[in-house]
Amino acid sequence: METLLNAPGAAPAGAYIKDSDTANFKADVIDASMETPIIVDFWATWCGPCKQLGPALEKVVNGTKGAVRLVKIDVDANPELSAQLRIQSIPTVFAFHQGRPVDAFQGALPESQIKSWIDQLVRRFGGSTTSPVDEALEAAEAAMQSGDLGSAAAVYGQVLAREADNVKAITGLARCHLQNGEPAKARELLDSLSEELAKNSDIQSVRSALELAEAGTAAAGQLGELQTKVDADPADLQARYDYAVALFGAGQSEQAVDELLEVIRRDKNWNDQAARIELLKVFDSLGLTNPLTVDARRRLSSILFS
Repeated sequence: METLLNAPGAAPAGAYIKDSDTANFKADVIDASMETPIIVDFWATWCGPCKQLGPALEKVVNGTKGAVRLVKIDVDANPELSAQLRIQSIPTVFAFHQGRPVDAFQGALPESQIKSWIDQLVRRFGGSTTSPVDEALEAAEAAMQSGDLGSAAAVYGQVLAREADNVKAITGLARCHLQNGEPAKARELLDSLSEELAKNSDIQSVRSALELAEAGTAAAGQLGELQTKVDADPADLQARYDYAVALFGAGQSEQAVDELLEVIRRDKNWNDQAARIELLKVFDSLGLTNPLTVDARRRLSSILFS
C-alpha cells in the first residue's frame, strides 16, 4: 500500500515558502494563486515584530503541506510594490486567491491565531490541511477494518519511522500484532516506549489488551479441562471466567465474548465486576469498530440496563 509518506515527488517543507520581489510578484503570487491560496508576508530586516511573526507563520504554512503557500517580500528592497499595495506598517500579511487579495492582517499574531486564520482561508478557498501523516493513519485504520493487517502494519511502521512518538501509530501497530496473533511483537513495541509516553491512556489501553492476550495464551492449553468444569457446574462463575480467558487466547474471540457476557448476566457484580473489566479489554484488543465489539457492546448494555 503506497501512502503519501512514500509517494514519489512529495514536496519538502521548504517548497511551500519562497522569497520574491516586484519583478516576480505576478508569477509568484497573482498567477500562482489561481491554483493555490498564496499568503504574502511583507516584512523588513529591522522589524522586531516581523522576526516574531515570520517563524510562526512559516511553521503553520509548512503544516498545511501545500494547502497554502507563503511568499515573503522585503519592503525595503521592493518599495514600489509596497506603495502599490499601500503597505503602511509591517508586518502586513495578505492572502491572495484567484489573482486578488481576499484577506489580510497586520502585526505579530500568536501562532494559534495564525493557524485559525489559515484554516479559515483553506476552508473558504479549497484545499486541505490534512497532513500526509494523518492521511496515512486513516489509510492504515481502513486497512485494519478490512482485515488487511499486513498493509496496516506497514503503514503504521512508516509513520513511526517519521514520528517515533506518534501515539496513533504505536497503538495501531500494537493492535495489528495482537490481531495477528503476535503478542510478543506487541510487547516488544510497548516496552520500548519512554516512561512518559507509556502513561498515555490510549497506550495503557492497548497494554491491557496485550495482558489479556498473554493471559489467554497461557490458559489456552486448559480449554478442555475448563469446559468440563463449566459443563459440570454452569453456576461456577470463576470456571466460566477462566474458560473465557482461555478461549480468547485460543483465538475463539466470539465464544470468549459469549462466556464473559454470560458471567455478567448471571451476576453483574461478581468479583468486583471482573468479567465486565475483562470484556472491555477484549474490546480494546479487537478494536472499537470491530463488528464483534459493536454487537457485544450492544448486548452488554442490554444486560446492564435490563
